[in-house]
Amino acid sequence: MVGECFKFEAHGTPTGRHVVLMKAVRFYEYGDPSVLRVEDVEQPTPAAGQVRVRVAATSFNGVDATIRGGFMQGPIPVTLPHTPGIDVAGTVDALGADVTGLTVGDQVIGFLPMGGVGAAAEYVLAPAEALTAAPTSIPLADAAALPLVGLTAWQALFEHAKLTAGQRVLINGAGGAVGDYAIQFAKNAGAHVIATASSRSAGRAETAGADEVIDHTSTEVSAAVTEPVDVVLNLAPITPDQLTTLITLIRDGGVLVNTTVWMPAPSDEDRNVRGIDLFVRSDAEQLAQLVAQIDAGRLRVEVAGRVPLADLPALHTRAAAGELSGKVIVLAPAAR
Repeated sequence: MVGECFKFEAHGTPTGRHVVLMKAVRFYEYGDPSVLRVEDVEQPTPAAGQVRVRVAATSFNGVDATIRGGFMQGPIPVTLPHTPGIDVAGTVDALGADVTGLTVGDQVIGFLPMGGVGAAAEYVLAPAEALTAAPTSIPLADAAALPLVGLTAWQALFEHAKLTAGQRVLINGAGGAVGDYAIQFAKNAGAHVIATASSRSAGRAETAGADEVIDHTSTEVSAAVTEPVDVVLNLAPITPDQLTTLITLIRDGGVLVNTTVWMPAPSDEDRNVRGIDLFVRSDAEQLAQLVAQIDAGRLRVEVAGRVPLADLPALHTRAAAGELSGKVIVLAPAAR
C-alpha cells in the first residue's frame, strides 16, 4: 500500500532505512501516451534549497506531450524514467537545508524546471525559489491551472510586447488556456483585444473579455482585421506563410510575439516590426503578482476539467486526439 513504510536493502535483507512509497506517473521511453505508467516510487527527500510539496494537483500542458513524445530532447532533456507535470499546487511537507521564507504547512504553487522530475505524483521536490503562496480565494488544486500558462501570457504581453493602455492587440489562437489569460491581462491593461478562436471556444474568448472574436475556421483573419494592430500574439500552430501574413496586420514599429518556437518569428525590418520568439521561464515574483490579481478579483482561473492522477495516460490520449479544450488539472490522491 502507498504510504506504508518498508525496510529493505538491495539484496532484500533488513536495514534501518525506512522507504516510503508514493504513486507517480512515469515513462521509461519516448513515445505515444501508452508509454505512461502509474506506479509506486520512493518518496523523495529534499536536498539543500529544495522543498518537498505534497501535491494537490498538477495540470496538463501541451509541452508535456512533446517531451513525452521525444520531440524536445534538445531544448528540454530529461532523465528517464521521467515524471511529467510542470505546474504544481500543494502544501509544503518538508524543507531542505538553507530554505528560508517557507514553513511546513504553507500552501504554494509553482512552475517547476521543465527538465526536472514533475508533479504528476503524490509528492514532488521543488526549488524553493520557484514557489510562491497559493491564492486564497480559489481551491488549492485549481491553482495548478495558473503557473505555466499564466506566466506565458504575462511575459509575452508585458516583457516582450510592452503592451500599454490604448493599444490594439490581436491574440491568434486565443481559445486555449494561454489565450484566456492573455485576453484578461490585455483587457485589464486597457488594450483593445481582438481574439481568433474556433466556434467551439469563441464563447470562452468572449467571457474572458475580448472586444472582437474572429472564427478562424470560417473567416480569413487578414480580411477580418481592417485596422492595424500594435501587437500580435500568436498561440496557434499555423504555417510559416500564415505567420508571415500576421506581420502585415501590424503597424509600423509594432511587435509579433510567437509561442510556436519551432517556427521562428518573422520580422519586417523596413517597417521596424519586430518578431520575437517566446521561451517562458519560471518567475516566482511574477507568479505572486498573478496570485494577487486572482485574490483581488481581477483575474479568473478557468478549469475545464479535473481528472485523477491515475487517468493521466488517458488525458494524454485525449489531447493527442484533439479532444481537450481549456485547462485540465490532474488531482493527486487524497492525503492519507
